[in-house]
Amino acid sequence: MRSEAHPKGWNEIKTNDSWAIFKIMGEFVNGFERMSQIGPCVSIFGSARTKPGAPYYELAVEVAEKLASSGYGVITGGGPGIMEAGNRGANQAGGISVGLNIDLPFEQHDNPYIDSDKSLDFDYFFVRKVMFVKYSQGFVVMPGGFGTLDELFEAITLIQTKKIGTFPIVLVGTSFWSGLLDWIKTIMLKEKNISPEDLDLIKLVDTADEAVAIIDSFYKGHTMSPNF
Repeated sequence: MRSEAHPKGWNEIKTNDSWAIFKIMGEFVNGFERMSQIGPCVSIFGSARTKPGAPYYELAVEVAEKLASSGYGVITGGGPGIMEAGNRGANQAGGISVGLNIDLPFEQHDNPYIDSDKSLDFDYFFVRKVMFVKYSQGFVVMPGGFGTLDELFEAITLIQTKKIGTFPIVLVGTSFWSGLLDWIKTIMLKEKNISPEDLDLIKLVDTADEAVAIIDSFYKGHTMSPNF
């Protein structure tokens, strides 16, 4: 039988985990109370490393502006890069601009385009991710890294398994996303790890007008409501 390197380690961990439950509950309660007042929104995801002036940054600004002009609020992760671009576009169009910030040792800091009363801070990724899904009417996914893929595939999984209702998931940037989609079709689908209809959950576009049109078209036949 393996022995602990530090005999008190497991007891300390158990105690800390028990108290952490209250902090987790607090983040959920605060998030639910504040987000439930905001109304229909679309989440925009993408890299924190994309700089202002870069093509995808400017495209994200345009997407957010058009979403706000169509009556949707915009939710981002609250940080720099594509997140900043999303909040910036919503702010410029006079729309609701929400930031769900996560405490990280690098990259993440609040951007200045979030509405002052709609900036929320989280210590736990999983609590923050619930807020994205529960209060979003759709996802617009710009090019990004592992965090962006995490949000994308969690949303697809929740819809696929019917844990939440279907909502539009729009990938922006054919040159960035086509390789991933080709792999999904030629490997995952071929090996029968997914069903052909699962591919219908994802739409691929290159322009802001296309992205907003997909979301608008979806809600001509569906009611907007919180998920879960």
